[in-house]
Amino acid sequence: MAELDLHSLETKWQKYWDTEQIHKYHSDSKKPLYSIDTPPPTVSGKMHLGHALGYSQADVIARYKKMQGHELFYPFGFDDNGLATERFVEKETGKRAVDMTRAEFVKLCLDTTKQAETELEKDFRALGLAIDWNLVYRTIDSKAVKIAQESFLDLFEQKRVYQSQTPHMYCTQCRTAIAQAELEDTEKESFFNDLEFELENKQKIMISTTRPELLPACVAIFIHPEDKRHKTLIGQTAIVPLFEQKVQILADKRVDPEKGSGIVMCCTFGDQKDMEWQKAYQLPIKVAIGLNGKMQDWVPEYAGLNIKQAREKIIQTLKEKEILKTQKKIMHIVNVHERCKTDVEFLVTPQWFIQYLDLKKQFLEASKSLDWNPTHMQVRLENWVQGLQWDWCISRQRYFGVPFPLWYCTQCKYPKIAEHTQLPVDPLQDQPIGVCEKCSGKEFTPEKDVLDTWFTSSLTPQINSSWTVNEKHFEKLFPMSLRPQGHDIITLWAFNTLVKSFFHHKQVPWQTVMINGFALDANGKKMSKSIGNVIAPQQIIVQYSADCLRYWTCSVGLGEDVPYKEKELVSGKRLLFKLWNAGKLIEGLTENFDYGNAPKHTLNLQIEDKWILSKLNNLIEKCTEQMNAFNFARTLAETRDFFWLEFCDYYLEEIKGRIYEPKTVEDQQAAQYTAVHVFEQILKLLAPILPHITEELYMESKIIGFKKEKSIHESNWPKIEKEKIDMHAEQTGKTMNQVIAGIRKYKSLKGLPMNSEVKKVTIYLQNNAFKEQILESQTCIQRTCKVLTLDVRLADPVNVVQVHEVNEDIKIEIE
Repeated sequence: MAELDLHSLETKWQKYWDTEQIHKYHSDSKKPLYSIDTPPPTVSGKMHLGHALGYSQADVIARYKKMQGHELFYPFGFDDNGLATERFVEKETGKRAVDMTRAEFVKLCLDTTKQAETELEKDFRALGLAIDWNLVYRTIDSKAVKIAQESFLDLFEQKRVYQSQTPHMYCTQCRTAIAQAELEDTEKESFFNDLEFELENKQKIMISTTRPELLPACVAIFIHPEDKRHKTLIGQTAIVPLFEQKVQILADKRVDPEKGSGIVMCCTFGDQKDMEWQKAYQLPIKVAIGLNGKMQDWVPEYAGLNIKQAREKIIQTLKEKEILKTQKKIMHIVNVHERCKTDVEFLVTPQWFIQYLDLKKQFLEASKSLDWNPTHMQVRLENWVQGLQWDWCISRQRYFGVPFPLWYCTQCKYPKIAEHTQLPVDPLQDQPIGVCEKCSGKEFTPEKDVLDTWFTSSLTPQINSSWTVNEKHFEKLFPMSLRPQGHDIITLWAFNTLVKSFFHHKQVPWQTVMINGFALDANGKKMSKSIGNVIAPQQIIVQYSADCLRYWTCSVGLGEDVPYKEKELVSGKRLLFKLWNAGKLIEGLTENFDYGNAPKHTLNLQIEDKWILSKLNNLIEKCTEQMNAFNFARTLAETRDFFWLEFCDYYLEEIKGRIYEPKTVEDQQAAQYTAVHVFEQILKLLAPILPHITEELYMESKIIGFKKEKSIHESNWPKIEKEKIDMHAEQTGKTMNQVIAGIRKYKSLKGLPMNSEVKKVTIYLQNNAFKEQILESQTCIQRTCKVLTLDVRLADPVNVVQVHEVNEDIKIEIE
């Protein structure tokens, strides 16, 4: 092997894997299938450290399953659908969607995202993923559009989708309706404003509000029916300050009497409670804020002002008229749109919804049937389901997205749904088949809204398995084996995918879920461009290597947030070089040795061979259990420690004398075979985590008969040889290595080379149980440490000055 150049090595093997189709999915394979519902990254950004973390951890499991004998279905997707892509394209091209037809803008988006996809694919390939790059899908290609529209048609036929002009969450910045799952809680500074309302009988009452700009939309006032302070107010009429509309005072148990004055105004709409009250008491609807986030024309003096401006002007007027009595600064939680961080409003426009609030119990049961890794992540989905308050709003007032497959009858406004044979369809370009089912009208108006991007993303298992496109393919692949994803989108992606699978197939979409954590900065803070603490994985790969980056991603348990620590990358690099140097040493120790034809069943194994083989098989057993439990961090830690602290530090040093100065050929071959065999198993245990260096050491080894497949990643995961597990050999080996360590320590303290001869070592034992172990390993101790004479005594040492303590039971005296 030449000198180690990690970057050249990684490029070489990534090209080799592509050329030789090492990761190709074979649909006709008879192997058990393992399919992965890979998360598609959005094309609006570059690969970030969080991507590198999540995809690397999932790739470890993919490679492990492949080595276990599974046929791997491991696709890759690009999420180029929705609002994020719109913004990205407008920024990249300098063109706006509002300045062109939807068809023109869609073409612009598709053309622009192709270039972004090329860059993203290059970045993800650099991680060394075992993905079949022939299996690439996009959430806006014709196949995805067809499947998303099939989903809508199926839900429509089940009477699970409906259109309603009811209050819903709306982002005035993005100009679109949003779903509950797209909300983000943000703590913001605000003021409790104590306002004086006057009743018709001239009595004054105090109401506290954080949103005085909603005064023109006030339609009622509520108090708690058991609040003795205000019971006499029930049934009276109040006059809203500044706008002077008269509103009734009503009683409702949903009022919190401890909050503010205990008197609350109901405005249409400030929050969920306002919506509930409006519906329960059939209150009028007065919408003061428009879709553009500005005050409506019917609000005198404030029309055209944005929310902040209107709030400031109204507060100023309230102060001037001495209606605002006091202000109290507070910090409170506000719902914002997770895309743009704009405060969410509740507006009334026609939207499409999926009805599912009646199915919470079924969703919880479906969640419990999944194998969650880590297990505690299931609680996040359960809490979300239990806290659901709205049906899923699936319509978006955007330009780029999957079109609703429907039109409206111009005469009676009844929706005309596309035929299955028409899909994929664009109502702006295509015409419906037949006449209106309600009035037989023949003229139609197309639906201009597009489907929520999560409506399509929640169908990735169906897209990958070709639902309604290739039924044979679908039956083989669905449900899929694994969904890997981040914990931040459990409520968005995992839940909505579960919902769609329940509606369409009455089963869960996958068997197992693995949830990764966040990549944090060195101080444990979330990375952000605005803070300036972002670390690009591309830079890490250039400075260290992809294997070093993967080492860092596997340094903590699944689901844990991972602080960026450069020392872990340094540790990873040290391990790669240690593996490399060990490989070169073993090549030298096994020159002309034919590993492939070694008589492994008749080898003359010595105690050190039995010790390392027993330790190896215990390691294989542990690592297999850990990998089955998605605990790759323990596999990495235990394999690294075994390789470095036992195989390299002891075993390879212990067998050098047997190989370079053999007493018999059989003894030499036993050591050579054991060294190669153990090293091979170490490489295989590390292959899912460190795919490049292990491939290099496996494929380019000069050891005769070492390489057996086209790739280490096509080889079998190490099998446990139970007959090799020998607790006596392990205990003897432990005692032996403790003595060797004691002699090494003595040489180090004396400044002696490790290969210097020692005339005599006397071992004093406090426990007779160790005598047999020392005698059995005596030859190895003397050979390894160059000891001419070794004496074992069951007694206390006489000369305490010259004695070195190995442990409480063993002491050595060296001459």
